[in-house]
Amino acid sequence: MMGEAPDPNTVIVDPREGGQKLLQFLQRRLDLPPSLLHRWIRTGQVRINGGRAKPFGLVAAGDSVRLPPFALGMSRRSKATGGQASPEQEHEPRQRTQALPPAPRPLQKDGDLWVFCKPAGLPTHPGTGHEDSLSSRLAARAGDAPFKPTPVHRLDKDTSGILLVAASFSVLRELTTALRERRMKKEYLAWVEGRWPHTGVRLFRHWLRKEADNGREQMHVRQTGAPGNGETEALLLVRPVRVEDRRSLLLVRLLTGRTHQIRAQLSSLGHPIEGDVKYGARGRAAGTPMYLHAMRVILPDGRRFACLPDWPADRLPQAVPDEIDEAAARQGN
Repeated sequence: MMGEAPDPNTVIVDPREGGQKLLQFLQRRLDLPPSLLHRWIRTGQVRINGGRAKPFGLVAAGDSVRLPPFALGMSRRSKATGGQASPEQEHEPRQRTQALPPAPRPLQKDGDLWVFCKPAGLPTHPGTGHEDSLSSRLAARAGDAPFKPTPVHRLDKDTSGILLVAASFSVLRELTTALRERRMKKEYLAWVEGRWPHTGVRLFRHWLRKEADNGREQMHVRQTGAPGNGETEALLLVRPVRVEDRRSLLLVRLLTGRTHQIRAQLSSLGHPIEGDVKYGARGRAAGTPMYLHAMRVILPDGRRFACLPDWPADRLPQAVPDEIDEAAARQGN
């Protein structure tokens, strides 16, 4: 249930929703454009506990939020259950055109933190030209639950591995803050082309800039840079797990979380990830993956979550690699 009060135009803030800004709460509940929600709040059509409200004021568990009489009929979830059409049809959200496959089962549920091992080929979020994604499948499964499970971070479509999902806003806020403050550790396995020339752990620092190549956006790597020039600093630690003549298995710890960071930095070092044609790999045979897998996430409180990739047996490490000693690695670099 969505938690409606006896007044059909009033909703009660669920404990899993408390702490959000009012605008954020309404966007999650109704899935309507922020401009429309702003107008409702500004003109007094949205009230909290009988009083006027501000878009960025916080809602608390148990608050009574009064909506315009047509609001619930406009929301996507209301329409999915047969709600009345909105009198403001220009704001009607786009409807899903086909049923989505079921969401994968979580590896683990730790209260309102769900841990998934995302398969390669499944996007984290929907995008242009594709509705299917882990977040879409979770939202469909959640139905009219007051807070829809939300990915804490993202993995590229062709990257497999550990993905954390928050089933309450408090957990989402806690973990996104940890990510922003670099207190969450993420380690990846990557098969790269060529023989890795370094032993031990190495720290690599580059600057990334998004540019368009032949109509496709791609991250370009520079040795020096500055934030004011549209460039972002990218740091990662790399330790070899297995080195062969033509390919190498690496353990990578992200110290910054930039788009395509591992893919772009390793390629710039002359060792593109196998199967990653976009960043310089030789090619990718049908049915073979891009060999990048998010193997382990370590939370600030010490909780650890890990899964090995669904790769051919000869591509798997003989044992789960130990964590990278970040402090020692920084001293050595």
